[in-house]
Amino acid sequence: MARAGGRDQAEIAGGAEGARTIDYYGYSDCIVLENATTRVVLGHHAGGRVLEYALHGENALYLAPDQAGWEYREGEPAIHISGGRCDIGPEHVIPRHPTLWLGAWTAEITGTRRARMVSQDDPATGTRLTREFELDAATSRLRFTQTQTNVSSGITEWCHWSRTFARHGGIGVVPLSERPVSRFPKGYVMYGSAGPGIGHAIGFRPEDPQITRRSEGGRDFLVIRGVPQQAKLGFDSYAGWFAYLEPHGVAFVKRFTSDPDRVYNEVAAITSCIYYPKERFVELEPIGPRETLAPGESASFTEEWELALFPFPPAGEEPNLAALTALVERPAG
Repeated sequence: MARAGGRDQAEIAGGAEGARTIDYYGYSDCIVLENATTRVVLGHHAGGRVLEYALHGENALYLAPDQAGWEYREGEPAIHISGGRCDIGPEHVIPRHPTLWLGAWTAEITGTRRARMVSQDDPATGTRLTREFELDAATSRLRFTQTQTNVSSGITEWCHWSRTFARHGGIGVVPLSERPVSRFPKGYVMYGSAGPGIGHAIGFRPEDPQITRRSEGGRDFLVIRGVPQQAKLGFDSYAGWFAYLEPHGVAFVKRFTSDPDRVYNEVAAITSCIYYPKERFVELEPIGPRETLAPGESASFTEEWELALFPFPPAGEEPNLAALTALVERPAG
């Protein structure tokens, strides 16, 4: 059992094809999954994160330069960690859970280009999280499954909540589902502040010059061209994917299942979110349905990530939505 920072850390399994360990971003024994074009670096030391997701050596994730090697210690100030983060929600009612969000996890190589990270049991939420990763043999497709297990003596009702930091300055593309029809008049809601005595508010009919609705091939898309008036945007689409076009000419795609017959327990019952602040990063957030778990029960949510070369449009031009849709919806393999 390797040790770091005075606490037991990860037991790293022996080597497997396309899987090894390296020192990275100030951490020892990070797991690497790789093929000829793509590298994934997993860090178990603070929150069980993806530290690198790179196509041809270019990391699509944002890592804060001043956080390298940071580890959580109870009673010390927490930080807003960066990288390929993930969580459980709903955001505004779940208790604080630094054990899951910031604490040390265990990690192991489980096979060819495969790895697993497991959290500590968290008393605040009654939950243990397991994250499984598998990188495709030849492409950038990364299969990421988070499983929540109820380790308490009562019922838990949490949802999957991805919180991946991508690099700033790109274009978000969200396809809208034809059925069910969106509950939101503009296809999205915008979270913001409502002023003294009211607190936070959700605008259900926002107007923002950075967000346009476009039709292509018989379907509608929302295109987020830059920093909106309020950073947090929520969507109730069941299309099963969204994409973020990074300025260096790569499309970061997330595919995931959304079920219109399930309960989504975030405040606005959204299935995904893009958080686009003024600088540094953009947050890409698939959201899962409520999982009502009895003691000992588990539930899983899977995201498929992909990086693909895709031309970033010049200023004043629109992204090619037909080409992007064909890229995302092509068969695997």
